[in-house]
Amino acid sequence: MRFLYGFDYTYLIFIVPCIILSLVCQIRVKSAFSRYSKVRNSRNMTGAQAAEYVLRQNGVTGVRIEHVAGSLSDHFDPRSNTIRLSDTVYGSASVAAVGVAAHEAGHAVQHAQNYIPNKIRGAILPAARVGSTLSWIFIMFGLIFYYRVGTALLYVGIILFSASVLFTLATLPVEFDASRRALKTFRDTNLLPPEEYSGARSVLRAAAMTYVAAAVTAIMQLLRLVLIARRRN
Repeated sequence: MRFLYGFDYTYLIFIVPCIILSLVCQIRVKSAFSRYSKVRNSRNMTGAQAAEYVLRQNGVTGVRIEHVAGSLSDHFDPRSNTIRLSDTVYGSASVAAVGVAAHEAGHAVQHAQNYIPNKIRGAILPAARVGSTLSWIFIMFGLIFYYRVGTALLYVGIILFSASVLFTLATLPVEFDASRRALKTFRDTNLLPPEEYSGARSVLRAAAMTYVAAAVTAIMQLLRLVLIARRRN
């Protein structure tokens, strides 16, 4: 396709494999969470209690833990210093719930300890929000009107999109470190026996791969856009 950003050989080369990778990662994380949601931890500890435990073991105070609706909608909000745990995590005593809750507590620990990669990601966030909103407007207009204005608009869109790609890459060390902190707390305090620790680790590893897939997809999108712009020249 010569005129619009859509299906062509670059889509098959750069995007289709990423779609497949993302689907595989989503299936894996749902499968791991579903499997270990059926395994009750021997401490009978709920997700909310696990989050409190990780915070306490790392000397972090002043963090609220709230219940939110949904499944796998768990997150840490640094603006309000609040961990929000979903229906399937907050009150559940499963191995999966404990792992996910501890991961979110890991983010709270990062925030409290001024973890540098987390601060870098936060600094990139405003530009990434602007880039993700405006980039595709410039890209589409650049492709439609390139006979009149050349590739200037297209390259502006690519630069804006690069900010969101950079944010996606900056997210990787933050997510991996939050899981590392959670698992380290479990390991150092012998909170979970080996088989339960292994289950929590499997859930967190599967979740981490979704961020890897997102980063790979963003990079491939950017490379495809650059290739399209070069062809326009």
